[in-house]
Amino acid sequence: MVKKTFNFIINGGEATAGPPIGPALGPLGFNVMIIVNKINDLTKDFQGMRVPVKVTVDTDTKEFDVEVGIPTTAALIAKELGIEKGSQSPGSQKVGDLNIEQIIKIAKIKRPQLLSKSLKEAIKEILGTCVSMGVTVEGKDPREIIRGINSGIYNDIINKY
Repeated sequence: MVKKTFNFIINGGEATAGPPIGPALGPLGFNVMIIVNKINDLTKDFQGMRVPVKVTVDTDTKEFDVEVGIPTTAALIAKELGIEKGSQSPGSQKVGDLNIEQIIKIAKIKRPQLLSKSLKEAIKEILGTCVSMGVTVEGKDPREIIRGINSGIYNDIINKY
């Protein structure tokens, strides 16, 4: 039994039998389209985002397993805003505005990968990314929202989750 693991970064729901997947798995005798279809099925919710995918194959039995990672915080924020990328000059140019519920949603998706011990801390990490992307939250600088979280202003909203 020989298991091999391959890590790819693909656009959600848009994997193809071309590079990088086809050239990596084709020579091992796998039906690449079956694997590609599985990847696309598992990543369809991340359409338009770059998603880490780990494919583990058994070269003897031709069985395979696909694990989908979580897109970057920036990709999740961009998707929520419907934009391609963050601001080139986040200090002066703002690219969008999110509400606190959207921030909480992103924090809950990313939480397994974050070092945060609580949802509140995870939310503050997401807000930090908003600062560097030029994204406002409820019309305010994300640092203002962080101060509000620290002082308890958002406790009622956060505790609902």
